[in-house]
Amino acid sequence: MKLFKEITGKTPKIWGNSIIAYGKYKYKRKNGDEFGWFNAGFSPGKSRLSVYVMYDINTETQLLKSLGPHKKGKGCLYINKLSDINLDVLKKLIKKSRKWLREKQS
Repeated sequence: MKLFKEITGKTPKIWGNSIIAYGKYKYKRKNGDEFGWFNAGFSPGKSRLSVYVMYDINTETQLLKSLGPHKKGKGCLYINKLSDINLDVLKKLIKKSRKWLREKQS
């Protein structure tokens, strides 16, 4: 929580049942529907920590190589233990989300 607060400057909110989210923005789908979403966040699960960023994290090949053991989706990282990864690299990945810099609402 400290790391996300430091990066985003936002107050955490619970999103859904288990996501601790920071910031809020609106986006419009191709069909014109508008939705609210969070800028960055995480979900502490029983077996792993899920970290959510709002960009395709797969483009960050160099940073991901030096992160440490993880699995990934398009906009999320799955980490077994924070002690296993490089926290400076994780900070860089979260900062690249940058949605909080162009928010329409907070």
